[in-house]
Amino acid sequence: MIGQKLGSYELLEEIGKGGMATVYRAHQTSINRDVAIKLIRKNIADTPEAVQRFQREAQLIAQLEHPHILPVYDFDGRHEPPYIVMRYLIGGTLKEVMAQGMLPVSDIAYLMQQVCSAVDYANRQGIIHRDLK
Repeated sequence: MIGQKLGSYELLEEIGKGGMATVYRAHQTSINRDVAIKLIRKNIADTPEAVQRFQREAQLIAQLEHPHILPVYDFDGRHEPPYIVMRYLIGGTLKEVMAQGMLPVSDIAYLMQQVCSAVDYANRQGIIHRDLK
C-alpha cells in the first residue's frame, strides 16, 4: 500500500500492526503534514460487524480530550478498506526505546504515569482499550 493515495493522504510507510488494522505514516498533501492512518484489514473489512466496531472506535476516540491520547482528524467508513486518520508523533515506539537498553526507573515511572493517566481517563469515559502495546 506504500505510495498509494487515500483522498488527500499519501501512504509513506507502515508503522504498526494489530489484530484488526495496520497503521501507516502518511502525508496529508492538502495541508502539508504527516498523519497516522489506521486501515482496517481487508479480510476483516468484509465483516459488517467489524466495520461497525471500527466506526464506533473512531467516534469514541474522536470524543476524547486528553494530552496522552492522540486526536482523530478524519474517518472514512465508505472507503475500501475504511480508515481512521490521527495525529502522527515523531519519536518511535516504546518497543524501539526499550530495545536501546534498560531505562532509568525515573523514565519508566514517567512513561507509566502518562499511559495510566490516558487509560484511566478512557475508562472513566466508558472505553476499555483491549490492545495496549
